[in-house]
Formats: sequence, structure tokens, C-alpha cells
Amino acid sequence: MTFVQLIECRTSRLDEMNRLMDEWVEKTKGKRTATHAVVGTDRSDASHVVEIVEFPSYEEAMRNSNLPETDQVFRDMVALCDEMPTFTDLDVVRDAQLAEDTARRLFEVLATPGDLPPLNDLLDEDVHSVDPVNPGPTIGLDAVRAEFRMWRGAFDFAFTVEDLVAQTGRACARWTWDATHTGDFLGIAPTGKRVTMTGMTMCGFGPDGKITELWWQHDQLGLMQQLGALEPLER
Repeated sequence: MTFVQLIECRTSRLDEMNRLMDEWVEKTKGKRTATHAVVGTDRSDASHVVEIVEFPSYEEAMRNSNLPETDQVFRDMVALCDEMPTFTDLDVVRDAQLAEDTARRLFEVLATPGDLPPLNDLLDEDVHSVDPVNPGPTIGLDAVRAEFRMWRGAFDFAFTVEDLVAQTGRACARWTWDATHTGDFLGIAPTGKRVTMTGMTMCGFGPDGKITELWWQHDQLGLMQQLGALEPLER
């Protein structure tokens, strides 16, 4: 079970504390068991510092605590604090990966038959989409929806998300696209051919959790060869 430790302290020497933490990370490289750490200051009281540290389990957290470097950094940290730090140990009972869920929903919605939904629950009004098919970025929700409609008008398709990695403010998906060519695509009349394409999409998120940026990379050359618009490369 994922384990999180909440550390709170008060200090007027935050810069020194940051340098101390950097030194500790360097000294414990290869031995530290934490998987994620976030440090924040209270907007209403800058001396109130909160650190949230995530571990794969309570046992891994204890291994981390028992490192000699951890004992030393704790003593050094106390010396920089205005009062004794407090520790709260938390067993994680729910972990919602919102960026990952939003990215998956986008691929599901794009392949749903029927009219394309407004997408304003997933995409920011000022979303930027960069696709190698286009000479430049597509800007704005209406323009991005029009681009999606172009693909939907040319193909009946489905996405299979093979891998998806998410972190704060970013999600990257590796996908396979299976489609039937049913409409005009870049001047190519419908062929009825079954085609497939692999690609990756990076999503950037705004503070409200909506996607603000999309970067697409896909095998456009392979797609054009399958449609008969280009000769296959000789091996």
C-alpha cells in the first residue's frame, strides 16, 4: 500500500533548507526509497513549510528513515526550523490520477460514433494542438474540434492506448490507431481500406485540470503508403 509522510515546520531560512535537501538527495542517490516529493509554503504564512513525500509502502519509508544520511539531515533541518517539525503518517486509501483519466477520456471520446461532443469539459478554450499533418499549431477549441472532425469524417477509427505515463501537469500516451478509410483525406478519395498507425501524444494541463496543449507524433508516412498515395519504401 502506498504510504505518504506529511512533514510540517516553520522556518525563515527556506533557501538554506532547500540547499540542505539538495545535498541530502545527492548523498542518498541510489539508496533513497521515496518515489515523489512536493514542498510548498503556506500562501498566508510563508514561514509555514509543508513537505509531502510518497513511498511505495510503509516498510520502504522506514528503510529511508533508517539511512544514516536521513538521521543527519533531520538534525540539520531541526537547526533551521523555528520550532520542532511535525510528522503525519498516512496510508493512501484513494489515489485519483486526474491527468491520466482526462487523457484516456479524450481518446475514448474522439473515437465515439455520432456527433463530436463539445469537448469543453476536457479541452481549454485556448487549447493549442501541434500535429505534423499541419504546417503550424491549431489554436482554440473550435479550431481543434474542426481538425478532429476532419479525421472523423475521413476514417472510422478506434484508439488503443498501449501506455500512458502521467505526472503533475503532463500526460504522455503511446497509442495504436486502427481505422477504415471512409471519406476524403488530404485529397485522397475514400478507399475502404483498413489501415493502422502508431503514435504518441503529449498532453499539457492547466490549473483547472483541462488540456491546454497537445503534441501529436504519428506514422503519417506509413498511413499514406497504406492508402496507396505513396510507394512503399524498398528494403
